[in-house]
Amino acid sequence: MKIITPATPVPLDTLSATDAAQLINDRKITSEALVRACLARIDAHENLNAFITVNAEQALAQARAWDQHLSDGGAPLPLGGVPVAVKDNIHVAGLPNTAGTPALKNFVPNTTAPVIQRLIDAGAIIIGKCNMHELAFGVTGYNAAYHTPGIKGVRNAHDVSRIAGGSSSGSAVAVAAGMAPVAIGTDTGASVRQPCALNGCVGFRPTTGRYSQVGITPISHTRDTAGPMARNVADIALLDSLIAGGDVLAPKPAGTLRLGIAHYFWQALDEEVSQLAHAAVDRLRAAGVTLVSVDMPGLEEANAAVSFPVVMHEGKHDLIDYLQAHETGLTLEDIVAHIASPDVRAIFEHGIVPALIPDSNGDPIPLPPLYQEAISQGLGRLLALYEQTFSDHHLDALIFPTSPVVAPLANDEVSSTENFARLIRNVDPGSNARLPGLTLPVGFGATSGLPVGLEIDGLPGCDAQILATGATLERILGQ
Repeated sequence: MKIITPATPVPLDTLSATDAAQLINDRKITSEALVRACLARIDAHENLNAFITVNAEQALAQARAWDQHLSDGGAPLPLGGVPVAVKDNIHVAGLPNTAGTPALKNFVPNTTAPVIQRLIDAGAIIIGKCNMHELAFGVTGYNAAYHTPGIKGVRNAHDVSRIAGGSSSGSAVAVAAGMAPVAIGTDTGASVRQPCALNGCVGFRPTTGRYSQVGITPISHTRDTAGPMARNVADIALLDSLIAGGDVLAPKPAGTLRLGIAHYFWQALDEEVSQLAHAAVDRLRAAGVTLVSVDMPGLEEANAAVSFPVVMHEGKHDLIDYLQAHETGLTLEDIVAHIASPDVRAIFEHGIVPALIPDSNGDPIPLPPLYQEAISQGLGRLLALYEQTFSDHHLDALIFPTSPVVAPLANDEVSSTENFARLIRNVDPGSNARLPGLTLPVGFGATSGLPVGLEIDGLPGCDAQILATGATLERILGQ
């Protein structure tokens, strides 16, 4: 097979999925070379604990088959020969699906989740299953079950002493560290956008329900969604169009955009986040974007009425249904008995299993009435607040720092309740309102050298418009 050599060597570990597919199709690189480069990065950065299962032999065989397909005159595909990393709670037939917990280490599904099958049908090669916060119940990735000796938890792509965020920890690190051009994670309240922000890549939570949740280990059917992670907005838009269908919209003219700045999301920022986020907003304003100060009274209370009551109630019943539907041979009790991470064990033993939730004084109270209130009225109230804000100010999106802090140090205290609350503070409300949200990298802290992300949230169903807005912001901000 003849390969056309580019004038300058192609840095394979920094390619976008779109560029990689084009280069492979033009036969300027081979799929096999790209897969080997990604596998080499995985091996070289084993200490980041980004993967639970590496699909090396099968990925290489598929890459060679794709190269032969093109050599034989076969038709190209949008992701033809491009490696994709998958969070280890999304089913890929023939590969273990641990959900980051010991009890499921031997569970191997025989079918692939539709969200991944759409990508495989477009030519993608699954390079492996990524590490995650155990059972996706956390935002640090500090998983006590799956890691290399002496280095607990998934570690930040830019500083191994720091957390990766979560729960789609390894998926974000895989993209940021050059282990795969793109990845798929899941997001219940933070879990795609927050680790992308902490690792310096682009992450998208679609409108809840836009993607199929079949074949994904659940937390909450009301809140869960899969979501793509990449190095640029163009790849996110490509993956979204392949999974959900529909056209990719052109970037919006900067002068037509109206973005809301709600005070709630701009409080309690650490210094580096504040500096970079405000500098980014200033650049957007200078480029012609209209920034509008908006009030969202009662947002914190409206969100609290939905957030944990829904997750804690559905976290029990949805997991029981999943274990039975997929014939895992395991019960909820089996799962809980083997949970390795202390923070996750505490959530299950003190909250999910007994169906209790702490009140404002920290005393346990019954969960079911709060859940019924959240579903029957709370969700509607929260969404109505967003809809009213957008309508009153004619907004295209809200804009805010994705995480109020840069990645904290990794240690046994990092998954504390206090850290959890701070890390999800800005991204949780939009999740509960079922909004699409896109996080973009906006730079690195001058002292820490760690990434900072800026998010835009839109109203449900405006996913393509949010991605078109994101493409414009990405061009202005130059990341």
